[in-house]
Amino acid sequence: MNSQVREHYNRIRWILVFVLLLNWLVALAKILYGLFTRCQSMTADGFHSLSDGASNIIGIIGIHFACQPKDKEHPYGHKKYETFFSLGIAALLFLLAFNLAKAGIGRLYNPQVPHIDSTSFIIMMVTMALNIAVMRYEHKKGKQLNSDILISDALHTRADIFTSLSVIITLIVIKLGYPVLDPIATIVISLFIAHAGFDIARHSSRVLCDTAVIMDDKRIADIVLGIKGVKACHKIRSRGRPDDVYLDLHVQVNADMHMDNAHKISYAIEAAIKKEIPGVTDVVVHMEPKEKG
Repeated sequence: MNSQVREHYNRIRWILVFVLLLNWLVALAKILYGLFTRCQSMTADGFHSLSDGASNIIGIIGIHFACQPKDKEHPYGHKKYETFFSLGIAALLFLLAFNLAKAGIGRLYNPQVPHIDSTSFIIMMVTMALNIAVMRYEHKKGKQLNSDILISDALHTRADIFTSLSVIITLIVIKLGYPVLDPIATIVISLFIAHAGFDIARHSSRVLCDTAVIMDDKRIADIVLGIKGVKACHKIRSRGRPDDVYLDLHVQVNADMHMDNAHKISYAIEAAIKKEIPGVTDVVVHMEPKEKG
């Protein structure tokens, strides 16, 4: 593995470690005070923040595998491990959503009156502000580094922001004398979490199921047709991740062209595509003779 790739994954790893520490701090504040005040929605939100930390750990493990160099068993590299491990984050969210919904339904039949004070609001406001900062930072870095793990983790944190907002509204309503809304808010929070899990699973499945990465065939065709000697271009296909795109296409040249010239055109096509589209890492060109007439 070259130093540039190693540095790329090291940056992702340290971002995940930094976010992990922040998530644990947020989770600890919510869980401890939620248990102290018997406010289930705050406790539920705290466990959601704790799952953010667990997803960071899954991400760190995924990055460890993704940064391994190509080998005989993995000639295309290990980058899809990052996408695969992001499914682990989705699974964690689904499990958490199920347990919270179950707890919320149970509390509807066995209600408890939580104790709400100004400290409850302060903790929720401060932790939500931290979550917003973390989500924006992680999503920005995920886009810059083309990291499925960072983007998935940012989606996870975004769900935490919505749930924190739900808890704040719930605290206000409880203070007004409607404690029954506490377990209802917990159920709503579980739905937010499940939705975040669905978004992550949908994005990851597109990569793992080889959904086309480059939908604009005309863009590819224009690059190829700009190479001297190319007569036509068709059957363009792409797959992989945005930062690791594998492309294959069929190119027609004069039927009487010598093999050496056709080979040079193939290399020129590959170089031109990689120059114009930085995410492309491999191009397979199928040469075909174009018959006269």
